[in-house]
Amino acid sequence: MSETTVPRLGSLPARLVRLYGGLALYGLGIGLQVESGLGNDPWDVFHQGVAVRAGLSIGTVIIGVGALVMLLWIPLKQKPGLGTVSNVVFLGFFADGAIFLLPTPGHVVFQGLFVVLGVVSIALATVLYIGAGMGPGPRDGIMTGLVRLGLSVRLGRFLIEVTVLVAGWLLGGTVGVGTLVFALAIGPLTQLFSRWFPLT
Repeated sequence: MSETTVPRLGSLPARLVRLYGGLALYGLGIGLQVESGLGNDPWDVFHQGVAVRAGLSIGTVIIGVGALVMLLWIPLKQKPGLGTVSNVVFLGFFADGAIFLLPTPGHVVFQGLFVVLGVVSIALATVLYIGAGMGPGPRDGIMTGLVRLGLSVRLGRFLIEVTVLVAGWLLGGTVGVGTLVFALAIGPLTQLFSRWFPLT
């Protein structure tokens, strides 16, 4: 796709559509992976594990963890934006809504389809809400803060995601083939979607 045909959304209304549309799609992706029963992405393994232990919905935990994670921005000298606050406030509601509305697939074929659709949704959602240019999500901000302290992006993300994955698994979160599919596919898919919805 040429530079002139790439959709660039620069106006405030268009950026808000990207932001909130992206967060809604991200919530749908979380719901699809959770309902698949085949394994969540690392952060949602953690969210689910905490939810199981605390007797709360995953969405409630997503909101609570997002708020707590933002406290870590203070020593990392990260500044939140509208997108950051909106991520904390709305992502959990969208995730809970998707989990409530989606059926639980009873066959492995449909479980696999849920995983694929979930990972694709999260990849596209990431490009949309980050591309809105209104601030990273609270969990993304931890990674960028660590990068500012001298860690590479790859190492910073690896350390964070391994930590939350192991903690979530120990708490009772679901780890499985869906987790592996997410780990292998999320990077390439995000890069692919960024060609159609530029991050700048």
